[in-house]
Parts: sequence; C-alpha cells; structure tokens
Amino acid sequence: MPSTIARQASIPNPRLAALEPFIGTWITGGHHPMMPGTVLHGRTTIEWLDGGAFLYMRSEIYDPRFPAGIAIIGSDDEAGTFTMLYFDQREVSRRYEVTIDAGVIRWERASPKLAQRFVLTISADGDRIHSVGEMSRDGGAWEPDLGLTYTRMK
Repeated sequence: MPSTIARQASIPNPRLAALEPFIGTWITGGHHPMMPGTVLHGRTTIEWLDGGAFLYMRSEIYDPRFPAGIAIIGSDDEAGTFTMLYFDQREVSRRYEVTIDAGVIRWERASPKLAQRFVLTISADGDRIHSVGEMSRDGGAWEPDLGLTYTRMK
C-alpha cells in the first residue's frame, strides 16, 4: 500500500497536459527502410502513470525482429524541459530529449554511434497519429528509420 506521501504526489503534472490527446490504445502499421515491401503491424498503449505525474508508453510490433519497449516521459519544471527514458526487451536503455507542442511530440538522442529522432503528429480529429523516424550512424547523414501510423482503438 502506498504511503500518504506517495498518494499525494500521484497527481496530474500540468507540464504534460499537452500530451492528453495521445492517451489511448493504438493499432500501428508502418514500414522500416531496411525491410522494403514489408508492412509492420503492432500495438501501442499510451497512458498516465501515477495519476498523470508521468506519461507511460508500451509498444510492440508483431514481428520478432523488432523489440517490445516501454518508455516514461516526465518534465523538469525548473529547466522547462522534458525527458523520455526508454527500455526494451534487448536490455537496451536510452534517454531522449523531448519537445511537446500542440499535437506534436518529438524525441531525439544525440549519440555519436547512433543518433535518432522521431516525430509524432496527431490528426485534427484525434484518431490517428503519423510518425516519422530518422537515424544517423557514426555521425553520418540522417536517413529514414521506422515510420508508423497509429489508429486509435475504439
């Protein structure tokens, strides 16, 4: 049973309010440039953690070549920044810098070995998310990475 202090801290984080339209369960479909002609299918759940203190995302693609993963997004109110911590079944863990605008989430990581950036844009009706991923290996040019379309489950 959580202590009184823990329950009192399980409240909505107002800095994450712009993420509300992304909350839900989504069916995903998309592609990866290393697998031309293959349509990837999966599922992603985005929900509030601890009453809205953080955003929690679980995702999987129904193809064993892609890892299932989890991520948590939170904020630093003093710095005015957002961070995502990611972990997947390969035991890969990464930290991404996140920006949040109306209807758009961006996350990126600048690593000399493998830099990545990903942009999710929600549709005006809130029932679809279009995402574009890019990567840069060993400081090289940016190239396409995983791209997904999310359709809200009703």
